[in-house]
Amino acid sequence: MSKFQARVLVSLRPSVLDPAGEATRAAANRLGIEGIEKLRIGKAVEIVIDASDEDQARKRLEILSDRLLANSVIEDWTLELSSCSSNDIS
Repeated sequence: MSKFQARVLVSLRPSVLDPAGEATRAAANRLGIEGIEKLRIGKAVEIVIDASDEDQARKRLEILSDRLLANSVIEDWTLELSSCSSNDIS
């Protein structure tokens, strides 16, 4: 078995209103930070997974992302995947 490190980035679809993002953008403006035209808030999920190869790891992580980590009705996700050594895991 090999270890793989993954990061799943989940974000609201562009057509979905992001009240938290809009509130944060407005608060930044009140702090004097100008020029932010758009601010959207999402989440990052970091995972270390054991798999026989990268394809198996990717398939398992895609199922996890589709069925558990993201709400497919309103959210999109992207997957970053790389092999890792025991030194990379923290």
